[in-house]
Amino acid sequence: MNHADHPCFSEDARHKVGRIHLPVAPRCNMQCNYCNRDFECVNESRPGVTVTVLKPRQAADYFDTVLEKIKDIAVVGIAGPGDPFANADETIETLRLVRSRHPEIILCLATNGLALSRYVDDLVQLSLSHVTITVNSVDPEVGRWIYAWARPDNKIYRGRDAAEIILENQLESIRKLKERNITVKINTVVIPGINDSHVLEIAKHMSGMNVDIMNCIPLYHVAGTPFEGIAPLSQDRMQSIRKEAEIYLPQMGHCSRCRADAAGMIGEPQSNAVKELLKKASQAYAATARPYVAVASMEGIFVNQHLGEATSLWIFSLHNGKAELLERRFTPPSGGGSKRWAELADSIADCNTLLVSGIGATPQAVIENADIRVVLMEGLASEGAEAVLTGKEIPKILLRTLGRCGIGQQCTGSGTGCG
Repeated sequence: MNHADHPCFSEDARHKVGRIHLPVAPRCNMQCNYCNRDFECVNESRPGVTVTVLKPRQAADYFDTVLEKIKDIAVVGIAGPGDPFANADETIETLRLVRSRHPEIILCLATNGLALSRYVDDLVQLSLSHVTITVNSVDPEVGRWIYAWARPDNKIYRGRDAAEIILENQLESIRKLKERNITVKINTVVIPGINDSHVLEIAKHMSGMNVDIMNCIPLYHVAGTPFEGIAPLSQDRMQSIRKEAEIYLPQMGHCSRCRADAAGMIGEPQSNAVKELLKKASQAYAATARPYVAVASMEGIFVNQHLGEATSLWIFSLHNGKAELLERRFTPPSGGGSKRWAELADSIADCNTLLVSGIGATPQAVIENADIRVVLMEGLASEGAEAVLTGKEIPKILLRTLGRCGIGQQCTGSGTGCG
């Protein structure tokens, strides 16, 4: 890759070359003590934030529409709002779709590295320009204060054990990437009193692994996190840390801590026009071939059931501009794992959206893979169905969109997953 053409590597290029992040990765496989993944906040500009989450086909279509408005976008990246490889199928499929449509585009992604190593060959085939890995420690005694938990392969690690498994997987991922000549950028979140005196050691270790560049990022104040009370370092102190680390690795000094749905030039605010395109892309399920909405409800009036508890779904159609109850369809009997959810998805194949008050990760993945949008909400079923069927946004007060479980905007989870 010619670093001079990439806005993350060149101060000059960032004023000439635009980038776009496609938000297709909502889930994360670890919890950092400075992170709160807020899917719905439009007022914050930081990693982990996006207006909405897209499916791969939606994301590829969205990028095509953005290109019509912003001609100078040359880089497509995936950076969350969770971790790309906690959502590996969605990530790889999105990159494949974009690569097939735009062979000349620069592809990259940012990850915590926990589950990256098994997908390195896929990234080689996709000709990624580079991979960014967030490495906050190369000493588990330091890392234990940074990570609440890690969940590789559905096994939970905490404390020092979490820090050890994270570091082990990060180092293995970097080794594999460099063996295949993929450019590696390291992000390090500099946390006062935690790892600020450890940055030089990180830079030295990464240099020994032939990492290409380092990006030292000051801690960003995020409410609702264990580190919310820690004040970030001054700009002078950050410059001093970068200067020391530069002995070992070139430093990126113009990072703007991009959102997971960033689009345009680094450091410039996202246009309202692009935000509207993003919202429209997330609603792109509705079509004449799928004119109905399915609702998990006890009585057909409110969206008030977790999908796993629903013995039936209520089907709504549009009549004279209003949502109208069409029929009730019984769900497959419990048991059978993914087969049950595949049967359920097949039974509502004429629906473009499923409204539920709760849903597990497996059924959600199966249903969304059948191109049926899943929306977590509470309130009148007709209100939600009518918004979908008329191409409008469901009122935010009704949505439960923050996490896999939809419990609430401040949930950082325990790492045990949701049912």
